[in-house]
Amino acid sequence: MNLGVRAHDLNVLDDIEVIAQKVSEKGFTAIQLALAKALPSLNSSLGSLSPGMGRHIAHVLNRHNVDVAVLGCYINPVHPDLEQRRKSLDRFKEHIRFARDFNCSIIGTETGSINADFSFHPANHGEEIFHELVTSMKELVDEAEKFGVIVGVEAVTKFTINDPKRMKRLLDTIDSDNLQVIFDPVNLIDKNNYQRQEEVVAESLELFGDRIVIVHAKDFVLTDDGVKTVPVGQGLLNYDFILKEIKARKPLVNILLEDTKEPFMNESRDYLKKIYESV
Repeated sequence: MNLGVRAHDLNVLDDIEVIAQKVSEKGFTAIQLALAKALPSLNSSLGSLSPGMGRHIAHVLNRHNVDVAVLGCYINPVHPDLEQRRKSLDRFKEHIRFARDFNCSIIGTETGSINADFSFHPANHGEEIFHELVTSMKELVDEAEKFGVIVGVEAVTKFTINDPKRMKRLLDTIDSDNLQVIFDPVNLIDKNNYQRQEEVVAESLELFGDRIVIVHAKDFVLTDDGVKTVPVGQGLLNYDFILKEIKARKPLVNILLEDTKEPFMNESRDYLKKIYESV
């Protein structure tokens, strides 16, 4: 089982050596690295990335047997301010150009909202915003094809790509092997479908299981306000079903803990390993 964690979910920031050491000590082999979140004092704004930066970080991580599974560059590709959208797309493309220096082949993003603050808007699920997303994603994928890396796209119920069918439509519309999926089951669950979670997961795997390159692992509970994320193993997600399907369809895919911070990280790690080994 290839199990990892988001670097910024650890209780250490700004020191890649300490991050690498702690990741390794906890038995993880991979990280999702969002430079601005994990290393906030390091200038990672547009124009700052370089082969030297990437190779330095990769060298430190490799000494601790840790890989960068995903470079996180989560932007709003349908931002209502076109100038801000352009800056975000250019920043993502810079991550694409230098991803290999980080010894990484996947750059990840979600699909954004028509609201600048990423909040839900009904228009997110409409046709106009879908086509705007396609335009942005096509530009990113074209760049990824030049550098031989992958754009990893992640669905979220409140964003432009909000369900399995719409994800499949995006993949078919772009039609490039350089566009793949970061699969987070909880992101596809809301108060209306949580009782059908196995059906949602099964539909996802049927429609784009072959395109999944990363799995995010978190859990959820239901509140008066809807679905709330909680650490792995403390909610309602049927991990026995999910891990059995993932293990059969995508053996050794990187599974990365998300929104699971200390002191729950070790417990969640052990929970996933126990289930994975038994299914």
